[in-house]
Amino acid sequence: MKKIAAWFESRFGLAPISAFMIKKEIPQTKHTLWYYTGSSILLFFAIQVVTGIILAFYYQPTLEGANDSVARIMTEIPLGWIIRSVHSLSSTCMIAVVMIHMAAILFTKAYRAPREATWMSGVFLLVGSMMFGFTGYLLPWDDLSLAATKVGTNIPRAIPVVGDWVTKFLRGGDDITGDTLSRFFIFHVCVLPLFILAILVIHIFLIQRHGVSIPLHDEVKGRKPKSLPFWPNFVWREAAVWMVLLGALITVAVLLPLKLDPSADTMAPAPEGVKPEWYFLFLFQTLKIFPANMLFVTGETVAVVLIIIAVALIFFLPFIDNKPAEKKGKVISALAFLGLIYAIAMSVWSLL
Repeated sequence: MKKIAAWFESRFGLAPISAFMIKKEIPQTKHTLWYYTGSSILLFFAIQVVTGIILAFYYQPTLEGANDSVARIMTEIPLGWIIRSVHSLSSTCMIAVVMIHMAAILFTKAYRAPREATWMSGVFLLVGSMMFGFTGYLLPWDDLSLAATKVGTNIPRAIPVVGDWVTKFLRGGDDITGDTLSRFFIFHVCVLPLFILAILVIHIFLIQRHGVSIPLHDEVKGRKPKSLPFWPNFVWREAAVWMVLLGALITVAVLLPLKLDPSADTMAPAPEGVKPEWYFLFLFQTLKIFPANMLFVTGETVAVVLIIIAVALIFFLPFIDNKPAEKKGKVISALAFLGLIYAIAMSVWSLL
């Protein structure tokens, strides 16, 4: 074993990494619970990659074969029904955990210097995760996914100047066709996984580079909170969290498996009450509350522009809130809380 270890060490030079892992410590504070959400994102992403590869072996991204291939996966492939359910649920869970993780960082102000780039990479991760779910929603090719994708891909049309081009780029033309299905499939299995993987690597590197943030009040007072060794103490606790999440995910997938509707008909009218997935509901409702026309532009254009501005403000938040311990930081925290309440209220309203 010593010879094998020496061989690996001479080729890969893992000793500095092992020393870093042993030396690394995690602050023990009332916010320590939120640290586990970061590793949970990795868990759900890994589950999606593994189950997605299995599903891709049997899926056919064509108008004629998409729905039938999903039906075959669910009825003929051993454990195919549970693999599909786990894949879909892990996507939803990943988006939810990324949102919780970002909210925890937001309200603890863990984005403060020198962790600005860590926050910005996290925003990219959130957007990529939501696009992951959006592109995968069309792949079963049933009436509901077709109608929801029409609504979703039509929203960028309201963006000034480039709106029409963005919609045509997403659809591969003027309408939802087989080109759209194949394009979404490529985005879902190639482009977005590589993008999210790259962002995760950068994000993890930045976390290791700058360490885990301590509470703001401790930093202001110059106090160093108690710490927990990363290896093996914190790692074993993370493993326990992973086991609980994995068990819950499989349990829900078994008890509440996904259903499959008949193949979509591009000529049929959209089903009544079509709504996007839960993580887009607040955007969907925001677009609905604006009037059809506002002065010289449509209300939808105003709403989309405001949403783009809000995303830009969130992205550059560390530079806007550059003095989080002062009065401006408290005002920004209050505005962020109101924004969160607004998003929840719009989502609930959309479901009523």
